[in-house]
Amino acid sequence: MIGGERRILCLTLGSLAELETAFAADNLVELAARFSAGRLKAEDMIRILSAGLRGGGNLVSDEDVAVMSVEGGIAGLARLTGELLAATFGVAEEPANP
Repeated sequence: MIGGERRILCLTLGSLAELETAFAADNLVELAARFSAGRLKAEDMIRILSAGLRGGGNLVSDEDVAVMSVEGGIAGLARLTGELLAATFGVAEEPANP
């Protein structure tokens, strides 16, 4: 729930290109490395969620997203951002125990 509505988020190739520009990253590897550092500012999360919302077909600006509420408050915002990045870039899986 973002802004009181259930919304689809998707970091498409276009959304990722938008984020490369916003974060001055030369490529997707550099962008992923920045995100995996785990030190995102509130402004970073706004940009990531905005790009994800636009990629999911929502017509929103970064300014729109900055004033939207997220279910769960700041913890929900961090969780949602992390889930979106994990879904996009994947997460390292633990090896299965025999």
